[in-house]
Amino acid sequence: MNDLALRVRGIRKQYPKVLAVAGVDLEVRRGEVFGLLGPNGAGKTTTLEMIEGLTPADAGEMEILGFNWETHGQEIRSRIGVQLQSTSLFNKITPREALDLYGSYYPRHRSAQELLELVQLTDKANAYHTTLSGGQQQRLALALALVNDPELVFLDEPTTGLDPQARRSLWDVVRGMKREGRTVILTTHYMEEAETLCDRLAIMDHGQILSEGSPTELIAQLGLPSIVELTFEAAAPDPGAFCACLSMPVEVRGEAWEIATADPKSALPSILGAAESCAVPFRQIHVRRATLEDVFLHRTGRSLRE
Repeated sequence: MNDLALRVRGIRKQYPKVLAVAGVDLEVRRGEVFGLLGPNGAGKTTTLEMIEGLTPADAGEMEILGFNWETHGQEIRSRIGVQLQSTSLFNKITPREALDLYGSYYPRHRSAQELLELVQLTDKANAYHTTLSGGQQQRLALALALVNDPELVFLDEPTTGLDPQARRSLWDVVRGMKREGRTVILTTHYMEEAETLCDRLAIMDHGQILSEGSPTELIAQLGLPSIVELTFEAAAPDPGAFCACLSMPVEVRGEAWEIATADPKSALPSILGAAESCAVPFRQIHVRRATLEDVFLHRTGRSLRE
């Protein structure tokens, strides 16, 4: 058996005013959780929609579970599950009815009761869809994506709009899918989510893959294990005079200055000395390890949520 769940080569999508996806290559192994991380407009959703068969690619090749859409579309559909950013259901349908209905479309499907328990919706099994909260609707959408017991599951920003507790509950479901041997491909805005769930991920912006690897590998590639942050009460001032005193580059991020360093113990005395010499009115200072967000900012200059 091919150990790749997904193989993509050079897929592109051009809309009238924007090149949404500009030649993406991806390989996802069976049984792993793979993430696409990037800001709004990076091309994540369009990339997934082409792989899922929802949007035709203008160019490129795709192999899903060893099949291609041109000759094995029905086989692929029976073996993948898809959770979109939004799911439209009839207002008066209940979660149990929706799961029974969707399950009837497949020769092999999981029971509604099993899925309701999995996503913690048993107490809402017979409630109308319109009465569900946003988080409950997201969990129902996930259950619908799993109704055909898929080998490969696509989750497009599955936790957007969820409160922290609901987000972590969904993380547990994703971990459970991995334990069962399923392959999961997800898109997300959230650095913590990507770092927590993904075995490997690709950082994407402007329709291109900028970097790919495990979270640890991507952070290590940055070569800057620590960030010293000076935070201010309001917007951070211009660091020009401070930089002249310190002779180290400073990045302004909202209400903070960020100074990347491989040796924070040696850098801190110099930073504090320069701050005193220049009368920098910072509120607090702390050191943290480099994160995926630092990797993204370093490569693109854009926030994950821009």
